[in-house]
Amino acid sequence: MEHRDGFDDRLRQARAKQGLDPDPAKAEGGLPTGPWGIGFRAGVEVVAALIAGAGLGFLLDRWLGTFPWLFLVFFLVGGAAGVLNVYRLFKPRPNAQP
Repeated sequence: MEHRDGFDDRLRQARAKQGLDPDPAKAEGGLPTGPWGIGFRAGVEVVAALIAGAGLGFLLDRWLGTFPWLFLVFFLVGGAAGVLNVYRLFKPRPNAQP
């Protein structure tokens, strides 16, 4: 079985060289590739934060009977959180390679 071990190593190297196997050291979960992926992720970040803020504000307003004040406050907080998430998405990381 010794000859098979060498084959597996060569096969793994060839697949990594061709880009068929992702390098686990480089897989950090960073930005998606391509402009569509980046734009979609940024949009999802903003919309998700707005929905979460508005939903939380609406539920608190119904519970406390203060409609529309908490809805408006949490909608604005959700918008700010969405913008902050997009800022963090595009912020250069200190250990990133060009």
